[in-house]
Amino acid sequence: MLITKKIRLKPTTEQEILFRKSAGVSRWAYNFFLGENERIYREHIDNGKVGKKSISEGDVRKYINNVLKPTTHSWLKEVGSNVMKQGAKDASLALQRYFKGLSGKPKFKSKHKDRPSFYVNYESLSRKQGGFQGEKIGFVKTSEALPKLNKNEKYSNPRITFDGKYWYLSVGYEVQESTVELTDESLGIDLGVKDLAICSNGKVYKNINKTQRVKKLEKKLKREQRKLSRKIENNIQSYKSNRNPIYKRPLKECQNIQKQNRLIRNIHRKLANIRQNHLHQITTEIVKTKPSRIVMESLNVSGMMKNKHLSKAIQQQKFYEFKRQIEYKSKLNGIEFIQVDKFYPSSKTCSCCGNVKKDLKLSDRMYKCDVCGLVIDRDYNASINLANYEVI
Repeated sequence: MLITKKIRLKPTTEQEILFRKSAGVSRWAYNFFLGENERIYREHIDNGKVGKKSISEGDVRKYINNVLKPTTHSWLKEVGSNVMKQGAKDASLALQRYFKGLSGKPKFKSKHKDRPSFYVNYESLSRKQGGFQGEKIGFVKTSEALPKLNKNEKYSNPRITFDGKYWYLSVGYEVQESTVELTDESLGIDLGVKDLAICSNGKVYKNINKTQRVKKLEKKLKREQRKLSRKIENNIQSYKSNRNPIYKRPLKECQNIQKQNRLIRNIHRKLANIRQNHLHQITTEIVKTKPSRIVMESLNVSGMMKNKHLSKAIQQQKFYEFKRQIEYKSKLNGIEFIQVDKFYPSSKTCSCCGNVKKDLKLSDRMYKCDVCGLVIDRDYNASINLANYEVI
């Protein structure tokens, strides 16, 4: 099974400069490929749909290497050759996914909005004592050792990313599935907004967004965002009042606005890390109970997000990420993972007699059966029904 490990890096000042240059080259190659495809397509339309409709990733790379790199774009030589190559490949893959209807139309990457990242050549990447050796970047210290590989194995899709504060290396590698002894328990998990997860064994996992720590951070985020809005407004007013009509200088972000943006990004980063860590702790604890199978319901998250009263709470719960972690951790431990169809009436079915209550509303937090008289928490009832689900 292929899994990914993310390791924090400790680069020197010179290496960090090279990281930023590499991220810039990767972003430029991505945008250049998208721009060339748009140009070719416009020419195809303007010529009455005559000629090529698109350009291949190989042709774009040949043009960059043979025409641009030796002349006007000599700065591309400062970083590894695979950085530019993979940037164009990523753009090509994004376009292919768009044409197949698997994702939205790819957008041009922004220096200020998109997270800096670039590809590291997997063939030159080697594990060393206290870090790793990479193409053009030399020896880089890491906070923990890279995973050990067998003699003929290589790391898969290694990439270096920046989260606004630290640099990280992500590598994929093969692991063997565990052969731990499992119990005969079938565990049903129902996800919710009040509590994150309700299990059929009676265990309830809290919503981390209702804790005091997260609430304080979100309150601080709102306050800092208001400060940013005032700084932007003052910058615009100052620009309009001090502008010389003869010299039309462009409006630029001042240093205070840039610092405020960095502060807001760091708060977003901290909130994302808290939620991600909470999900990892919960999913690991669930898998460690060693059930024979785990059953979850497929949720129509995009449909649930249309409810304006619950959309923010649903987004913060990260249901898809919870399901993804449970799925791969179950596979690692040899646990059967079953996902029930989203139309399965887990909440409307009585876990005692099997009666389906069709008029159950979202506001009904307690399930009261009209046949056997069972009174039970709505979410706990759903988790029991999921645990008892039989695959046809």
